[in-house]
Order: sequence, then structure tokens, then C-alpha cells
Amino acid sequence: MAQTKIKGQVIDFDSKVPIAFAAITYNNTKFNADWEGKFTIEIKDYKLPIKVNFKGYYEKITYPEPKVVTITIKLVNDLNEKKAEIYTDIEVNNIIKKVIENRKSNDPEKGLSSFQYKNYEYVQITANPDSISSKIDTIYKKRLLRKPLMKLDSTNYKFKKFSEKQHLYQTEKVNLIQYNQKQSKETILATRMAGFEKPIYEYLGLKLISYSVYENPFEILEIPVQNPISNFGRRLYNYKLIDTVKIDGRTAYRIYFEPKKLNTNRLRGLLYIDTINFAISKAYFRIYGVVNINATYTFDYKKEFDIWFPKNRKFRVSKGNNHEDIKILGGTIKFSSDLEELESKNATDQAYVIIELTPFDIEINKTVAISKPRVKIEVPEISLKRENEYWNTFKKDSIDKRKLRTYTSIDSLSLSEKIEHKVFLGRKIINGYFPVSIFDIDLRSIVKYNNFEGFRLGLGAVTNSKLSGKYKIAFYGAYGLKDDEFKFGITPSYLLDKHSETWVSGSYSEDIYEIAQTNFVTDSRRFKIYDPRPINISTFYNNKMSAAYIESKFLPKTSSYFGISHNQIQPLFDYTFVNDDKLYTNYTITAVQLAFQWNPFSNYMQTPIGKIEYEKRHPKFSIQYTQTLPNILGNDFAFSKLDFKTYYELPYLSGQKSSVLLQTGIAFGDVPITHLYSIVPNNLNRDAVLQRITFAGKNSFETMYFNEFFSNKFTSLQLKHTFNKVRLGYKINPEFTVVTRMAVGYNNKNNQHLGIAYKTLEDGFIESGVECNKIFKGFGLVAFYRYGPNQLPNFDDNIAIKISYHLDLGF
Repeated sequence: MAQTKIKGQVIDFDSKVPIAFAAITYNNTKFNADWEGKFTIEIKDYKLPIKVNFKGYYEKITYPEPKVVTITIKLVNDLNEKKAEIYTDIEVNNIIKKVIENRKSNDPEKGLSSFQYKNYEYVQITANPDSISSKIDTIYKKRLLRKPLMKLDSTNYKFKKFSEKQHLYQTEKVNLIQYNQKQSKETILATRMAGFEKPIYEYLGLKLISYSVYENPFEILEIPVQNPISNFGRRLYNYKLIDTVKIDGRTAYRIYFEPKKLNTNRLRGLLYIDTINFAISKAYFRIYGVVNINATYTFDYKKEFDIWFPKNRKFRVSKGNNHEDIKILGGTIKFSSDLEELESKNATDQAYVIIELTPFDIEINKTVAISKPRVKIEVPEISLKRENEYWNTFKKDSIDKRKLRTYTSIDSLSLSEKIEHKVFLGRKIINGYFPVSIFDIDLRSIVKYNNFEGFRLGLGAVTNSKLSGKYKIAFYGAYGLKDDEFKFGITPSYLLDKHSETWVSGSYSEDIYEIAQTNFVTDSRRFKIYDPRPINISTFYNNKMSAAYIESKFLPKTSSYFGISHNQIQPLFDYTFVNDDKLYTNYTITAVQLAFQWNPFSNYMQTPIGKIEYEKRHPKFSIQYTQTLPNILGNDFAFSKLDFKTYYELPYLSGQKSSVLLQTGIAFGDVPITHLYSIVPNNLNRDAVLQRITFAGKNSFETMYFNEFFSNKFTSLQLKHTFNKVRLGYKINPEFTVVTRMAVGYNNKNNQHLGIAYKTLEDGFIESGVECNKIFKGFGLVAFYRYGPNQLPNFDDNIAIKISYHLDLGF
């Protein structure tokens, strides 16, 4: 019989992950698949079986078929046998140990005193037209109680024709990477994105990959994984010495690594390790899962510095075996989890992402002058205006005709669809504004509701850069239908320094405020379609406030605020404050306030539109100090307050996440109840559980009744863990979160407050619950139970059931 070559791959039946070095037997000849589970066999007799074995799996026997040139062999786990492991032998273990020991000298960021280079980065979303069928399919759409509807589907045909002409999307940038042993910085020299006159700055800050193969955790497309050459990585991976090869005339060990749990989707790959200095001279990485990621790192050996320096990094991302939606590149690319789409084998499944980075103009151990070192990335205005002649220098030998057509086609599409304007609009809306001519309308001021004002109708706005980039005026007016009162405020501001975003402002307002709440003035403003907690509040105070303040980001990774305010306060409930035998029903407070928010682990980008926190990392810290000024502008009380909070969020590779919120405050002196702490309660004082059903807050105590506790010092801790969505079908995919909240507080001046009954928190407060969010159209249900020292006698009174709502703006 004529000999025929067939190609095959061995994979795990459940995870679809390739099984490296599986044993293959054919025609009494035994050999192994490669590290990606791939093999080639010359078929001499179709009656002879192909046997595949691997420890921990059942043997698989298959027969080749005529005219079939590619096969996939799926091995099933043998649950009765110990899971397969490639045990680390002494030789390869010693090699990996030496790699770890020599990381500091082999990592350019630690082994060199300084370096800088330019880097060309090209991101392309494309598809191979040859892999797409041009056949027009017949599809049958199911209909209730009727025959299926037959339709002709030309999607694949159109997609093939489109892919033959151009890529789906592309973007390029050239950056200058600078490093010395004190600091590092990236400066964008040029950038262009198809369809955009100005780039999406947040995209420029995405960490697509780790520049260094020694970094831990190692990042591939924003996915953090344990580096196989880290101390902790040795607990997760097994290593196998394959052979030795020559790279740049130097001998290198070729070592394969894979997870100890073979059916997991964790990182695996090949490392080429210099036999003399134990540096990485080449590396292949693979991640198989919701998306399949192939990464290749190549290096040049710099003999005069005895170091392997990056030469090229190339990544290919394709659709994997996903059952959940996944967004990568900050949501720029979304792989859908639609089961019908997965089963239909649409041509769009053939699309993939290519990312390639090529360093050039490399300078090592020369003087590196880093300007404006406070920001990690700088985007000068000139980088947005490079002509075609500049980009032509980066053309490859083989001209990619589809590349030029992509820019032309998508630019015209973007113009017709006004995509860039929509992105601009999205940025405004997510911060709570809608631009109209020279004004940005404040979306949060249009309509509100609470138990005191009823419906609150209003209008607010701030002037934008179309009027002036040096000054702005914010103003609002509102009317409460229930209390029949008008509220207003105005705040003119002047920009002192553009680089540090230093604004000086004056403000006057007449409005109402919730009692005993702490608002951190440095918190970022984010848009909410509604704010659930105030709906339930009925206890407010009226405040006529005059203030002057300055806001700035002059300190690295810090937002700061300093202001002085004069407050004329009238409690809108029965209350009298006793101080030195004097009774106060109305009072005046003049105070200064100093506040900082510090994000030490985040990274910032300086752009033509301002400073952007492009890499938001935790923990974050906020601290705020308030001090009254005795005998100034009629101030009645002497007290000081110190408030602190920190937030930490830990995301997992699986998509789950955990978070911790710690907040504490302490007040010294004579403090009226309007300025004490009530720790964000959110439960109505009603008897029946169903009567207390309202909307849940984000971080509020759902079983704590309004005005139940007041303290002049407190500490609260909130612990959350969010699981992956549960697929129930028909677009019902709830997301479950388990929550525990606890607090403790004290109040050693209870005799100063008359007219309002309350308790103290010396014994502590604990509640736990489950949130079932995003059940349908953003709505969900939450249930909490109160227990511990302040548990109430009636069982029902400790239960809180609420409605939740999460709005995904999609920007």
C-alpha cells in the first residue's frame, strides 16, 4: 500500500489541553508526541491500530482512515489510577534551581545598571481566509409549536470575502522604554488606532505582556500566572529535560514544564536555558482555556555584558473552550460564551489576535535621563500626529496589503458611525456627565428620591474645555416635592497647574445632608443610575455652607485636598445638643479639612487630557483629618476627627474575586450627632420582613436600622467573595457573592444628645449574607442575617431581604 503521512494531536478529553510526550505505538514502533501533544505517523497499513498511552489515562486505540490526514486523540482520565506526574529528577531540578539563583544577574532590570530601547508594537485582529469555508449554509430556526424556519446563512461567505481584503482591526505604537536601578518609564513616541484620530489612552496603558520573563507573577494579556522559574512556581510545575540545542552559538538546555495537575488550564511551555550562565535564551509559553494563548520570547546574547536581551515577543490569541464570557485587553476583545455560537462553528471562530513587539535602538549601561519620573507612562501630544512616512520605516520585507486597507476601511467606518465621539461620550457618562455645548450636564442631579424630600428634581452642570481649560463653574439647583424646599449650590474653580491638576475653588450651597455619615472628599466620582441607600433615609440636617479649597495630584500616586468651610446647621428632626450647660438646636461649625488618597501600587499615565490611573492595583488608602476653629466665624464647638479606610481586591485566574474593606474613625471633643458615626445603616424601622424590602446598598449594613447606633469612635470590616456566574439558561446568569460585615464602636458622651434615642456598639455588630446579583437585566436579590451580641430577640427582626441592581455601562 502507498505510504501516507498523517498528523495528530493528543488532548485531555475534558479540558481539551494537549498532553505532552504521550506514548504512541504503531506497527510495533513506539515514540512520543512533542510538548504540544503533536505527532506525525507514516501509515503503511490502515488495518494496524494506533495506540496512545499516558500515565493517569485509559489507553486509547484508534484506526487510521483513508483520506483522513489529521486526527485528534482524546484521552479519558483513569479515576482509579494516580494522576500523571512527571517527577522532577535531580539533574533538571538542579538546573531550575540555578536559574532561580541567578535571576538577579540575568534579568536585565536587575543585572544591568541602566538600559533604554525603542519598541515597535503591532496588534492585529485577523483571520486566515483559507481556513474559512465559502459555503452558504442552510440553517433551521426553531419556532414554538410550528415547523422550524429554513434560512440561507451567508455569514461565513461574507466573512471570508471581508478577510481576504483586510484585517478585522489593528493598532500600532512605538514607545521608548527607559530603566535604571532607581526607576523605569515608558514614553509613547507614536501611536495610531484604526478608526480613531486620538487613541483610547486606557488601551495604551494595558499591560499586554510581561517585558521580563523573570517577573513574578508573570503576565500574559493581563492574566497573572505563577512564573515557572520562581520559588513558588516550583511547587506548581513539573520539569523534564528534553535535550540540548545551540542558540547564538551557545549551548542551551531545552526543558519542558507543565502543571502538576495535568488537566488544569495553567501555564505550560518550553524553556531554553544557557548552560553557562543559566539565563533564559528562548521561551515558549502556552495557556489553554477560555482562550488559547501562544507566546514566544526570543533573545539576543550581548557578549560584552554577558546577558540575553529581548529580541522579539510574539503572541497569538484564539478562541478556546469557553463557557463564560471573557474580555481581554481591557474589554477591547470579547469572546462570547453563547452556546449556540460555540456549536455552530461560525467562521468568526477562526478569528485570532496577533501581538508582536520588536525592540530596536538598544543602549545598555549608558546614562539614562528620565524626565518627569512621577508617571510610569507619558503620552506627548506629538505622538498622536505622526505622518505615514514615520510608520513606513516599520514595514516588513513582505508588504501586507491588507494592513493599509484596514486603516482606510475602519477609518471610514468610524467616521460614519461616530465611534470616536461615542468613546468620548462614554468617558463623560461614566463620570456622571453628559456634554451639551460648553456645559457637562450632571446626570446625578436630575432626579433623586428619599423619605424626607420625596422626589427631588433638579438640574446641575459644569462648564467644560470648550469654554475654557483654565477655569470652570459648577452649579446646581433642586426642589423637593415633599419638603417643598429649594436647594442650590455654585462652585467656581481655577486651574493653577495643568501638570499636577491643581485646582483652587470657592463654593456656596444651601442643601440637606444625612446625619452621622463620613464622605471622603478624595473619593473618585463614578456615575450611578441611582443611589439606593438615600431612598430609605428620613433624618437630615440643613446646611448653609461656604467653603474655599484646593485639590491637587502633585504628590506621586496621591490625590490631596485642603479646605476651610463655614457651616450653619439646622437639624431637621427633634434634637438638642448639650455643651457646657448650653443648649443648641442650631449651631455653627467652622473647620479646616486635610485629606489624602494614596494608591501606592497603582500606575499612572500622563496624557494630553490629564493624568489617568491606568493600572488600578490594591490596596488603596484614604485618610482625612477635620479640625474645628474655635472663636472663628462664630464656631460653636471644639472637636477634631480622624478618618481612615483601605480597600483591597484580589482577582483570581478563575474569574472569582475577594475583597476587604476596613474603615475606622475617631472623634475628639464636643461633637454634635450630625457629625458622629452611624456606620452606613440601611434597614427600615418596620415590623414585617416584607415591609422592609428596599434596594440594597453597595457597602451598607443591611440589617442595621437607621439611627440605631451612634459612636464617636468605630472600626468596621467587610469581607466579600464573588463567585463566577451560574448559567441557568435564557440569559439568566446570576452572580453569587458571600458577605460578612462587622463593626465595633464607642460613645463616651451620650448625655450630650437629647431628643433622639440610640444604642452604642461596645459589644460589636455582625451580619452575614448572600447576594444573588444580576439575575435578570441587572436586577438581583440579597438576604442578610444579623447575629452576635446585638442580635434582636425576634428572629424576623434580624433578617433583611433587599433588591440589588448593577448597571454595566459597557464603557
